[in-house]
Amino acid sequence: MSNAEAKTVIVNFLNLTSDYLNGGHVRPRDDLELTPVNEASPALPLAYLIEEESPPSLESLYAEIAVCKNCGLAEKRLNTVPGEGSVCPMVMVIGEGPGQDEDRTGRPFVGRAGQLLDKMLDSIGLSRNTNCYIANIVKCRPPGNRDPAPDETAACFPYLHQQILQLQPQIILCAGRAAAQIILKTSQGINALRGEITELTIDETTIPVLCTFHPSALLRNESLKRPAWEDLKLLKSWLDSRRGQGIQTPPLE
Repeated sequence: MSNAEAKTVIVNFLNLTSDYLNGGHVRPRDDLELTPVNEASPALPLAYLIEEESPPSLESLYAEIAVCKNCGLAEKRLNTVPGEGSVCPMVMVIGEGPGQDEDRTGRPFVGRAGQLLDKMLDSIGLSRNTNCYIANIVKCRPPGNRDPAPDETAACFPYLHQQILQLQPQIILCAGRAAAQIILKTSQGINALRGEITELTIDETTIPVLCTFHPSALLRNESLKRPAWEDLKLLKSWLDSRRGQGIQTPPLE
């Protein structure tokens, strides 16, 4: 049975049930005209409204992002960069925005900083291919790799919001000051934010958050590699403790 046929059956059933309860009899519904979902009105049958309010899938989010023109970043992009990785991630890594290589390929963290991020994750048994999902605050490249502007963040954050709800990561790893400040809604610097696990509440769901330096900062300043490694060890320790509590967490390699 197709989706359209199934919807017709459900709507007819609801109408027949209403007739029975209200009048004690059933009347034919051969003349019933169904309104398509995209023409919904306040009088739309309940069965349609339930489907209309369902959260969008990742695939539909990607399709929306691909044609989004909600801010000026869309004007000069080559590709949108929605994100990639496991659809059931232990860790969701969030940066601030795509760079030149990401804009060219449509994939997050694939330039030099991305290659370093992959090595950092691999050092504690994590990978975008198996147990991580990688995304950014904004899905289009800010000119000159600058931080996203407030209006750009406001236009794009609903997509990230839906991704977090869909993916339900065990923990979020914020890569860099800009991402950390936007996610945690704070003006504190990265040195104050990193080194401890805090929490993000999104639609009544609480998700732990760990902040660390952006890989590009490590490429510019090697002295940051030691504290970044301490952050990674903290992340691994937290994931190991979850496993020790009997929570379903695949073993880190």
